[in-house]
Amino acid sequence: MSLIIIDKKIPKEAKIKLSDFGDLLELETDKITYDAISGHPDIFFSILNNDIIVAPNLPQKFRDELKKHGISYHLGEQTVGQKYPESSIYNIVSTSQFLIHNLKYTDFAVKDLAMGLDQIHVEQAYTRCNLIALKNDRFITSDKGIEKALKKRSLEVFYSNPDGIILPGFKNGFIGGCAGILGNQLFLLGSVNHYPAGDQLRDQIDAWGYEVVEFYDGPLFDGGSVLFL
Repeated sequence: MSLIIIDKKIPKEAKIKLSDFGDLLELETDKITYDAISGHPDIFFSILNNDIIVAPNLPQKFRDELKKHGISYHLGEQTVGQKYPESSIYNIVSTSQFLIHNLKYTDFAVKDLAMGLDQIHVEQAYTRCNLIALKNDRFITSDKGIEKALKKRSLEVFYSNPDGIILPGFKNGFIGGCAGILGNQLFLLGSVNHYPAGDQLRDQIDAWGYEVVEFYDGPLFDGGSVLFL
């Protein structure tokens, strides 16, 4: 089965449904970065096409689980820090063609592995939190700056307002942190029925050829994304 990396703090109902799709690896860390994102997969992992880059200060027990599941990875060069931007260095989005991030902060190992990609700079260094990359270079974002940068490249971008997305400790979370992708399925931590922009989001996802899979009947929850490995 797949290994699915999630924040330990996501709703229990979501964990139960996710367990049907693979083995769960529930992240939690202490005193590495601030509490709201301390278990977020997209803070400690970069996915770059077929490469997985892991922050060197991710606790060893989680790296051991990757090895147990036969998952190879590269160690990043820089450690995740307590505050932004040091907490954002692995929070990239990549496609077969692009690396998208605030390139001032991207981990050096990630940059090295992305040498063959067209690198798009955005000011929002929490890029993966705010951006979902779909096939055919189509994107969903909850950040206006990212939307503008991608549209400058004539890429298809759908803006989805982050209001109504839950991230404990903050006014709101972000759309990328609610989502995971497996094949042509877009998995959401929560239901679009509880999201003010839900109808428009569902219509756009359907139009782009994806099936929405909702993990529980409640508000969208920013858990730092769902990673299927």
